Amino acid sequence: MFEPLSASVLGQPLWMWLAFAGLVVTLLALDLGVLHRDNHEIGVRESLLLSGGYLTLGLAFGAWVWNQLGPQSGLEYVTGFLIEKSLALDNVFVIATIFAAFAVPRVYQHRVLFWGVLGVIVLRGIMIGFGAALVASFAWVLWVFAAFLILMGVKMFVADETPKDPHDSPVYRWLAGRIRLTDRFHGPRFFVKQPGRDGRLVWFATPLFMALIMVELADVVFAVDSVPAIFSITTDPYIVYTSNIFAILGLRALYFALAAVVARFAYLKQALAALLVFIGGKVFFAEAMGWEKFPAPVSLAITAALLAGGIGWSLWKTRGVRGAALRQP
Repeated sequence: MFEPLSASVLGQPLWMWLAFAGLVVTLLALDLGVLHRDNHEIGVRESLLLSGGYLTLGLAFGAWVWNQLGPQSGLEYVTGFLIEKSLALDNVFVIATIFAAFAVPRVYQHRVLFWGVLGVIVLRGIMIGFGAALVASFAWVLWVFAAFLILMGVKMFVADETPKDPHDSPVYRWLAGRIRLTDRFHGPRFFVKQPGRDGRLVWFATPLFMALIMVELADVVFAVDSVPAIFSITTDPYIVYTSNIFAILGLRALYFALAAVVARFAYLKQALAALLVFIGGKVFFAEAMGWEKFPAPVSLAITAALLAGGIGWSLWKTRGVRGAALRQP
């Protein structure tokens, strides 16, 4: 193989990073340039089909990681993929709240999610790169991550579940006081030119742009949990980043189906809280048992059991519920 492509970048050959980047760029180009060239309302059926495609590709990529890096890395990828997808489910509820608060028409919601994914790819890359540098330099950082995850899990158990209005966010208030905003949507556009106070045409941000900012902010908040969670599974930046991005790509596609049945996942938060406590606790448990790492197969099995239990219990307890918990515009 061409020697520069074999150079190690963050622990893995450059060609593996390029292969992943090429696949993601292809998927995004296909999404925006072919499947969604026109703005249209995405129904449940299309959402499920898209999500199924992303899920298949994400797991196929995990099989490729298994083939290239071995069974241990393959199991770590699948565990990270499952954890990120499950933690991001909670983000779906927040995104639905944002869309409802800004009255974003369903026909434009995919546009916000698509450009939000591009922001996620960059922001997660920065956060994971920073986390990898910390772990490589200071091994005790993993203990900090573990303690933080346990704390977040306990907090999630007792947190107030009342959705918060994004208009009350300090970030929204700060931006609203410093940029020009229109009072209505202008189709799928994030910015439009309108007459300013002096009559000259100037740029204004639309409510769609503010919704995008709030979605990106929500992802940063959720990344504070999910990034340390996956570093507690593996410290390989390649596995951490690729599992993160594939899980997020698929979940954004699934959003339109999940948003229609939000009320059916009433007990998922408790399962996610238990998952965070387990992920953090296993770092301390492995140390107490004298293990170098908590066994990946056991970690994957417990993760799957907690999620299946939370989803199954939610569906059983809410079997008489109809409709979504959040009204969609």
